[in-house]
Amino acid sequence: MQDLSVAGGGELEVDVLIAGAGPCGLMLANELGLRRVSCLVVDPKPGTAFNPQANATQARTMEHFRRIGISGQVRALGLPTDHPTDIAYFTRFARHELARLRLPTAAQATQRIAQMTGSWSAAELPHRVSQKYVEAVLREHAERRTGRPIGFGWRLHSFEDTQGGVLARLTPATNEGPGVTVRSRFLVGADGARSPVRSALGIAMGGASGLQRQFMGGKMFAIYLRAPAFYQRFPHDIAWMYVSVNHERRVFMASVDGRGEFAFHAAVHPHETPEDWTHEDARRIFAEASGMADLDIEILSTGIWIAGHSLVAEHYRQGHVFIAGDAAHLFTPTGGLGYNTAVGDAVNLGWKLAAVVKGRAHVRLLDSYEQERRPIGLRNTACARGFADSVGLFEATPDLEADGAEGDRQRARASDVLGEHVRREFNIPGVTLGERCDDSPIVFGDAANAPPDHANAYVPTTLPGGRLPHHWLDGERSLYDLLGFEWNVLAPPHLEDAAQALVAAGVRAGLEVHRPVLPPGGTGDLLDEGMLIVRPDQVIAWRGPEAADPAAIWAVVAATPDPRAHGAGGPAPAHFA
Repeated sequence: MQDLSVAGGGELEVDVLIAGAGPCGLMLANELGLRRVSCLVVDPKPGTAFNPQANATQARTMEHFRRIGISGQVRALGLPTDHPTDIAYFTRFARHELARLRLPTAAQATQRIAQMTGSWSAAELPHRVSQKYVEAVLREHAERRTGRPIGFGWRLHSFEDTQGGVLARLTPATNEGPGVTVRSRFLVGADGARSPVRSALGIAMGGASGLQRQFMGGKMFAIYLRAPAFYQRFPHDIAWMYVSVNHERRVFMASVDGRGEFAFHAAVHPHETPEDWTHEDARRIFAEASGMADLDIEILSTGIWIAGHSLVAEHYRQGHVFIAGDAAHLFTPTGGLGYNTAVGDAVNLGWKLAAVVKGRAHVRLLDSYEQERRPIGLRNTACARGFADSVGLFEATPDLEADGAEGDRQRARASDVLGEHVRREFNIPGVTLGERCDDSPIVFGDAANAPPDHANAYVPTTLPGGRLPHHWLDGERSLYDLLGFEWNVLAPPHLEDAAQALVAAGVRAGLEVHRPVLPPGGTGDLLDEGMLIVRPDQVIAWRGPEAADPAAIWAVVAATPDPRAHGAGGPAPAHFA
């Protein structure tokens, strides 16, 4: 592996330069590395995350992790396999419980998923695991698959978009030592909410910002803490997420390791200045939320962040430069959608960049990244904003903790409101499995007949533009495990000849196309509408009972350099001008 420090003062040439080694940048490196596309990831941080940050990996993200072979490793991390993953609401942690959504442990999830149908027809259930653990796994595999260490401690200092690619200058984050010049076909800014890449391109963010709520709107004070005695002192069933709802301080706290580490986030009142808070203030705030004033806690780190954002970049691409993840969309973290949407960006962009770099697709394929992912960014930030309104606009009054009949009435009301909310925010198969790109130029979509888009319900369908519906085969094997890593053609037995012709046309166009052998009767009505073309990201691109002109179909869905479709012209040149 070539270390950047060895190249100091010199030049490197790669196909793709990625600025940012969070989940988005690391997932993109995995996608490219698996496709033998050379890439370099740089990040001024010294390494993967120390603080917990995001804490929920949604079902679709786990399916993508399964696709690249790391879902089992990820599911083994975080909470012990027998630790509950409930979300529970309290006046204070040691006092009244108000509402709870009971969810399976990691061990139960692997057993139950094979029996689940309907909205939760999936290869994987969500997993409650801190982003810090996920990043470490993604880094391990990205370095192995790209053959290059992640360039931690290196900053993208500047870049120039030229006719043939991007000319970038990297410098050590410490400003000590020589820099490195990097020539790349493409640059991807996965460099966070304050994205220098987005700023350099002059791309504005649109949407809502600075929304004020009692909770999840305004400044939040984050504490990464260790309190092993919490479990002995806690008077209720343990959970994964604990939410404190009272008139003094609104808080949520997620279990990090199930043994005593927690990610604690408290709403800051307008008159407070958390920038001046010390570790003693952190202990005071924890005592307010927990009702455990004498519980000993160790403060591992503190920080400040802003809730109330619902922002999406006006563009996701300019020339040879792309933005993705938090650089392209900024969420209030209700529903855990920011990190999961970022992984989806990386998956979508990864196969498209690889196809163009390898000369298997016309450069116009890259236009579809923004056309497909920006509407998802708008959709998902709107969902997260709705969840934040649902919980953040609930007013907690002193009566909620009062003794007697009035306190009982207030707590019963809160139980109803929060019980409805928790199911709305944390049972969201429609959001995570129901993403669609019906209007994409590379999908034979039919938006008029697409299923309704509901956060809490997913409708499996083979209508092009959405995820291939999942099936368990023989009750044990996932349909997804039979798919090839790139393109797939699925067909019922009576269309075998037509399917083979479709596969052959794709291969002639330079694509890797797999024809999975499906067990008879094992996929229900999956193929009732005929053949399916499934993209590398498991999205259905085309379906039909016949393919009169297979080459023309591939020219649309894969942007193969077919002069009969969309005008003449081949892939972009691989050299610099």
